[in-house]
Amino acid sequence: MEFLQEPEVWIGVGFLIVIAVMVYVGVPGMVGKQLDARAAGIAAELETAKRLREEAEAVLAGYKRKAEAVETEAEAILAAAREDAERFSADARAALSQQIERRGKQAQDKIAQAEAAAMAEIRALAADAAATAAEKLIAARLDEKRAAALISDSIKDLPGKLN
Repeated sequence: MEFLQEPEVWIGVGFLIVIAVMVYVGVPGMVGKQLDARAAGIAAELETAKRLREEAEAVLAGYKRKAEAVETEAEAILAAAREDAERFSADARAALSQQIERRGKQAQDKIAQAEAAAMAEIRALAADAAATAAEKLIAARLDEKRAAALISDSIKDLPGKLN
């Protein structure tokens, strides 16, 4: 019995006693229950994480659809703006063309009026010059005897012209 004096033997016996007490008290069951509870908690957290991931994917898909809809709407708005700009540009060109045409016609009318006024003024000056020239010619060629003869002839023709 010398082996009873070895400290390793008593350490082994003490270890077996501690294990026996733990088994008697139910430590492995408690540890199993705690591990099961921990596993259930982890499973619940995983299920929650899975559900949150699915919700996040659904929200992400919704945002992607909304983004596509907004992009489509933005393209439609941009196309409408381009059409409006082109229509406005065409209207502005037409209005400018009409305005230029109208001002050109006004300028032509003013030129025609100026030409008519100049022609009238030239005719008046020509008539005045002709009358002055005729007066000078008549005065130069007409003496008193001829003037008296013209006056008497005119008086004789007067009764025939009045009827």
